[in-house]
Amino acid sequence: MNNYIVSARKYRPATFHSVVGQKSLTTTLKNAILNNKLAHAYLFCGPSGVGKTTCARIFAKTINCFHPTPDGEACNECESCLSFNENRSYNIHELDAASNNSVDDIRSLIEQVRILPQIGKYKVYIIDEVHMLSAAAFNAFLKTLEEPPHHAIFILATTEKHKILPTILSRCQIYDFSRISINDIVEYQEYVAQQEGIHVEREALNVIAQKADGGMRDALSIFDQVVSFSGGNVTYKTVIENLNVLDYEYYFRLTGAILQNQVGNSMLLLNEILSKGFDGQHIVSGLAAFFRDLLVCKDPQTIVLFEVGDAVKEKYLSAASTCETAFLYKAIELSNECDLNYRASRNKRLLMELLLIRLCQLNRPSGQEDDKKKTIIEPIAEKKENPPVNKGLQSSPVIVPEAPQSIRSRPTLVATTFPSTINLNLPEETVSKTKVLAKSPLSISLKKGNSAAEEEKKEIRKEPEIHQSLPFSQESLNHVWKMYAQGLQEKVHLKNTMLNILPELKDNNLIVVSVYNPEQAQKLQEESTELMGFLRRQLSNSEIRMEVKISEENTKQLAYTDMEKYQLMVSKNKHLNDLVREFNLRLD
Repeated sequence: MNNYIVSARKYRPATFHSVVGQKSLTTTLKNAILNNKLAHAYLFCGPSGVGKTTCARIFAKTINCFHPTPDGEACNECESCLSFNENRSYNIHELDAASNNSVDDIRSLIEQVRILPQIGKYKVYIIDEVHMLSAAAFNAFLKTLEEPPHHAIFILATTEKHKILPTILSRCQIYDFSRISINDIVEYQEYVAQQEGIHVEREALNVIAQKADGGMRDALSIFDQVVSFSGGNVTYKTVIENLNVLDYEYYFRLTGAILQNQVGNSMLLLNEILSKGFDGQHIVSGLAAFFRDLLVCKDPQTIVLFEVGDAVKEKYLSAASTCETAFLYKAIELSNECDLNYRASRNKRLLMELLLIRLCQLNRPSGQEDDKKKTIIEPIAEKKENPPVNKGLQSSPVIVPEAPQSIRSRPTLVATTFPSTINLNLPEETVSKTKVLAKSPLSISLKKGNSAAEEEKKEIRKEPEIHQSLPFSQESLNHVWKMYAQGLQEKVHLKNTMLNILPELKDNNLIVVSVYNPEQAQKLQEESTELMGFLRRQLSNSEIRMEVKISEENTKQLAYTDMEKYQLMVSKNKHLNDLVREFNLRLD
């Protein structure tokens, strides 16, 4: 039984011409060989599986070939080429930096550099995954890399160029390898299938190429896996079944249901996809990519960005013709938004179903929009005959009946947290039968329209003030004072001032408020008009007067300078002076 060799090794390129997808780089290397302009150090960087190490080996074999071809390729017939092909060449040394990344490994390499080649002109040292070297190993390698012997050439390969020290980068010629296109991968897989006698479908190879994400080695590995699964008959169905790839036919069916505004069918399709074991985020991201492909297909200039087989491309072109560009823009935005919120969502299925509902509404016909407008029930607050209720009051309208004469004759103190004004939408007949309690702390405005409300406000303002002079106590004054302060929700500074500083009742209905600083005095002066009106109504005394002054006693108690603070501390603890003298302290 012959030993099986995977396709990635069996069909590994042996010449620059057979390298796939890196034509510009291979041309540059061949020209350097033909013109005998070889650098002493090269850096090959790029994604995995794109041909970095392969090109390094081909380059090492070609520069040691005794009879190179006119186009810069190795002859594969001389002793140097044969020894290389049979893996017995002593001129090529490969070092895996992932497992040999210490200073001792680099020193051992430097010792080998001094030995001259036995066959050929050059000794080539290929260091793979060079970014795994430690910083000390890089520093030990610097001098040799900058000035190696004339027979030594270093080729460094890495997938993460940003991790390499700038001092190393400055000593190398840098070649950036790009990802291999889908068409190139498909064509090379067809070549391998032809050599192996395997029947393949181009759509199936296209799925494999997309799964490989630009890496030829990964594509050939997946190809071998699918061949083993299908028994040598690689079809589109066997590929999506083996690789657990979501069939694009589901996306075509979903798009059809969305365009026809069929929310139920789209949700049933989503349930069918989920029942097959596909991840929800994979479905959402795939849907966003599908809408992107449809958008690309709508413009002849961007259709080159869509790399699929001809048969599949025709399906996409047909589906794109039925979609409006504005719809695709919004669909991509909604799908991407759902993809971003998927991880944070607790009910992920509901999030996906909500996405489908919003997508179905994007394509709603214009006639349905008119029907939608007809079915909307407008709020009562938006009608012109009934102005909107004050936002501060969320309850239903309240009818205030006329108070009995016995109650109106004597004011009462009522603590309330209602807003200062309540707008009640009442019929005009009810308003005419309703009276406003002038002595209540709560001012009620019965709105009969914008103009009627303004007229009523003016009438309330012009209402003559009732002159009363009932006596009140200090306790009653403190209670009403705190009641007013509790209602100052937006004026936090003034509220705290009034709660911490209570007024003092003097003779002849005079109240005195002793504050700590001018700012508190100014705040009280600005609020004095409304405050005095509230106190006079609540205490039934229209002769109340208020005097605001800054207390000298409070001012003296506050320590503003360092010395004043120190003196205040000494007054509370006399031993502080002994401590200052003992340690010879001073106040700066």
